[in-house]
Amino acid sequence: MSEIASTDPEGVDGVRMTWNVWPRSKVEASKCVIPLAATIALIRSHPDIPQLPYAPLRCKTCTSALNPFSRVDFTAKIWICPFCYQRNHFPPHYNAISETNLPGELYPQYTTVEYTIPHSDPNPPPSPVFLFLLDTCIIEEEINYLKSALGRAIGLLPDNALVGFVSFGTQVQVYELGFSDMSKVYVFRGSKEIPKDQILEQLGLASASGRRPIKGAPFPNSGVSRFLLPASDCEYTLNALLEELQRDQWPVPPGKRPARCTGVALSVAAGLLSACVPGTGARIITLVGGPCTEGPGTIVSKDLSDPVRSHKDLDKDAAPYFKKAVKFYDGLAKQLVSQGHVLDVFASALDQVGVAEMKVAVERTGGLVVLSESFGHSVFKDSFKRVFEDGEQSLGLCFNGTLEINCSKEIKIQGIVGPCTSLEKKGPSVADTVIGEGNTTMWKMCGLDKSTCLTVLFDLSSSDRSNTPGAVNPQLYLQFLTSYQGPDGQLVLRVTTVTRRWVDSAVSSEELVQGFDQETAAVVMARYASLKMETEETFDATRWLDRFLIRLCSKFGDYRKDDPSSFTLNPSFSLFPQFMFNLRRSQFVQVFNNSPDETAYFRMLLNRENISNAAVMIQPSLISYSFNSLPAPALLDVASIAADRILLLDSYFSVVIFHGMTIAQWRNLGYQNQPEHQAFAQLLQAPQDDANAVIRDRFPVPRLVVCDQHGSQARFLLAKLNPSATYNNAHEMAAGSDVIFTDDVSLQVFFEHLQRLAVQS
Repeated sequence: MSEIASTDPEGVDGVRMTWNVWPRSKVEASKCVIPLAATIALIRSHPDIPQLPYAPLRCKTCTSALNPFSRVDFTAKIWICPFCYQRNHFPPHYNAISETNLPGELYPQYTTVEYTIPHSDPNPPPSPVFLFLLDTCIIEEEINYLKSALGRAIGLLPDNALVGFVSFGTQVQVYELGFSDMSKVYVFRGSKEIPKDQILEQLGLASASGRRPIKGAPFPNSGVSRFLLPASDCEYTLNALLEELQRDQWPVPPGKRPARCTGVALSVAAGLLSACVPGTGARIITLVGGPCTEGPGTIVSKDLSDPVRSHKDLDKDAAPYFKKAVKFYDGLAKQLVSQGHVLDVFASALDQVGVAEMKVAVERTGGLVVLSESFGHSVFKDSFKRVFEDGEQSLGLCFNGTLEINCSKEIKIQGIVGPCTSLEKKGPSVADTVIGEGNTTMWKMCGLDKSTCLTVLFDLSSSDRSNTPGAVNPQLYLQFLTSYQGPDGQLVLRVTTVTRRWVDSAVSSEELVQGFDQETAAVVMARYASLKMETEETFDATRWLDRFLIRLCSKFGDYRKDDPSSFTLNPSFSLFPQFMFNLRRSQFVQVFNNSPDETAYFRMLLNRENISNAAVMIQPSLISYSFNSLPAPALLDVASIAADRILLLDSYFSVVIFHGMTIAQWRNLGYQNQPEHQAFAQLLQAPQDDANAVIRDRFPVPRLVVCDQHGSQARFLLAKLNPSATYNNAHEMAAGSDVIFTDDVSLQVFFEHLQRLAVQS
């Protein structure tokens, strides 16, 4: 077991916390500097989670589910809820229980169980719906890439999945797939917002409540099935449709952008899906190749002389379309959440398409997002294929999720950062302060998958504890109940109950220190800082993070007052300053080098991935390969570059294989093809194999960069390394070593400043 635990920090429960023991009071919690937070990978698959084919028993007061921490009186057939101390009677079908005959949910090792709720409905479960939304204002070559990607996707879908097809450019076209003999298209104008009932009316889907179907509409009662067909029935029709699909025919005057009505297209797609059975898992898969310039959701004018908004424009309030577009997508998000449907965005363009504006609708519905330069690039092609693949590579897409959290009386929930929406369900454990999606104990996730991971921020109630019944209980409890519809339509409820210890940190901080998880803390701080950067004007993330770090080192470091040289950090904290150093330099905090679309994209992935993946986004991993030693982790520092080494950098969004100068020269001379240089061929192949293993398991698929020392692509590696050698101190370095041209401080200088500030009296 310990071996598993060491390689799998999430454990069976998929829960990680910033602090694994909790201080007793609000005052003590504030002295911990880093907030009390938990991250939970909601439906991550794990072999040790039992499947129980019945519904859980729930406490009659606080509705938490029976779990291994419940106290059980076997003779009286009563269980006591660890959250609210309510005594509950077991129902008659539990009569046979005893200490030697336990139901699965009471086994001490089963802190996470899955209940598969049997269907009472005689009808088969509803089929998932995939509605493809295709941008046609793109060049012929890109359209062809899209056609082949879509053709492959439709072939991979399960036969019972329902498929619909909409294309958009200057106008929106909704295709009727129900009649292959005579294809019919409904066209919507792209220039103004269309209310939902008008969309339904025009599609002939208006409900029978007094609205008459449009005159002359064929088959007035066949409803949605005209537009959404099982994949097995419409593969031929769809492929024929794609075959004939052309780029948008409207002429684009010179010096102008094409009229692209992405916003109206999404409104029409959401309207069409609103006529489906509510509670059917459905995804709008949007493939967009340029900015919206027409109708609601517009992000830039049609005039090419107007650039697409930059971070600077947003800061100066000089982006005339931004707020209005965000407001439109916020409304779309509310509609999709109420319908239980997901928005996925695959954006491929050299400039921006409006991901920053659409972010609210993608995040609130739990959608996927992939950003690439072209629909022909492997980042798009391989990621898109993974969405529909089955088996080991499957993302495990699930639908209609809700998360409910129960916690011990003294704990309050401030909110969640990550892909979900607050359901505004009030309760005694809702905190006064809100962070992210808050004011609730229940959240909606229209879409979730194996990698969805949410961050919950907690607070403690301010009342003194000594007189509450909880004060005698040394343990605190948290329970996460995630219900969702699996890919096969099966209803599942996963219940995870975890416990941690209260400690009196005023008496001794030693236990507290041992319980600090620095990786989780770094990721939580990154998510919190990103959220503040988006929601608070003039927020200075670098200074805010620095102040946190100085306070943390002042509180938990060992030192003599005003003597920086005496400063040491407990191993439980020793990696944290380095994480903060890399976070300050990362794309989450430094936005000047990225477009608003890229920043939004990076943050959406930071907020939804598990801790190990998010940590690599903040602080990339570097592995060194050389002749005389096995592959080994290397310092993320310019000093790790050597002429006879190959380096493999994984920064999550890209994977870089970097050949030292000598290695590159030998490779160019073809040594690896000579039988006596077998070892060199193996050395070249090893990082390639390791990179492929990383790429295979990751979504979105990272960009692979293969480069040589002093080559133009080497910047992908240099930008991530600690600049211990810059042009300022190049004279001190060994001849031939690499130098980074930057005015950034190095980790060593950063650490010296930190020590000086932390020890100040």
